[in-house]
Amino acid sequence: MIELEDFDKVDMRVGTILEVSLNRRARKSAYKVKIDLGEKLGIKNSSAQITDLYQPEDLIGKQIIVVANFEPIRIADVKSEVRILGADANEGVVLLNLERKVPNGAKIF
Repeated sequence: MIELEDFDKVDMRVGTILEVSLNRRARKSAYKVKIDLGEKLGIKNSSAQITDLYQPEDLIGKQIIVVANFEPIRIADVKSEVRILGADANEGVVLLNLERKVPNGAKIF
């Protein structure tokens, strides 16, 4: 088990997807994703293995939840600055989403 203080260290935020393209150099099928996290955090890049259930054009404008304070990692030619959250389902990763629109950068708690 983890302590509540450990959970509180994870900075989860709401962002809106601005751009999506295929990450052709990734070992596993993935998209390059550009996400607006609001004025304070700005625009961040990520690489996400969400190609099974989502087409790029369906993701533009979609609000998602990300972890914003992981150390950036390089995935092929993408510096992945945030981790997009989703649930592992039989048919692929299903993105977590919100019941209604909220400001980009809103903190999840």
